[in-house]
Amino acid sequence: MRRLFLGLALAILASAAAVPAELPTIVVEDWSRQVEGRTGIPEGWKGHGWGSPKYDFAIVAEGSDRVLRLRSRGDNSTISKETRVDVTKLPVMVWRWKVVTLPAGGDCRRKATDDEAAQVYVTFPRSPTAFRSRIIGYVWDTTAPVGTIVKSESSDLVTYVVVRSGRAELGRWLTETRNVHDDYRQIYGESPAEEVGAVSIAIDSNDTRSSAESSIGAIVFRKP
Repeated sequence: MRRLFLGLALAILASAAAVPAELPTIVVEDWSRQVEGRTGIPEGWKGHGWGSPKYDFAIVAEGSDRVLRLRSRGDNSTISKETRVDVTKLPVMVWRWKVVTLPAGGDCRRKATDDEAAQVYVTFPRSPTAFRSRIIGYVWDTTAPVGTIVKSESSDLVTYVVVRSGRAELGRWLTETRNVHDDYRQIYGESPAEEVGAVSIAIDSNDTRSSAESSIGAIVFRKP
């Protein structure tokens, strides 16, 4: 996990893409341009090969929308999309997700059980080295209580924020709204001096040797 996110941070630093003009919203992904039925890594996203990922992903229809379905059987699969966002101007991230199966015994507070069915990561690359990057991971955990904020034991680059926990809402589409700027300030004690460089989506069940299933809908940054 640590090598995976370090590799992501290195790639973002190397790209040095131009920052887009100020917009009222930035749509990271809404899956509408993806081909329904496509499997594996979606178009416009990058996979990360560490940990023998299976990328058991598919673009599927949910009513009138398209979403990304993720499944995991004892593996760790992560995809990322380079996305430049100034969270001082567009601090709020909104996304939809649904969890069907939680990894048995998953708990982000311990390395031995660090599996989550649905994970959305925001990466802040910090020059001159990827080791300085900061990554906030919004997760649906099996065990850790909602509101838990904890540094990952698997990667010192990552801090988890538990947005949902447990089985109560399984099978339901939920919309989450997080002020990423405020979360960053709470975690690191300062406002971000850098922009978001990428958003990542992940599912894993490798530590607990179990299985997991979830779906991710649109991901958008907007003003408060």
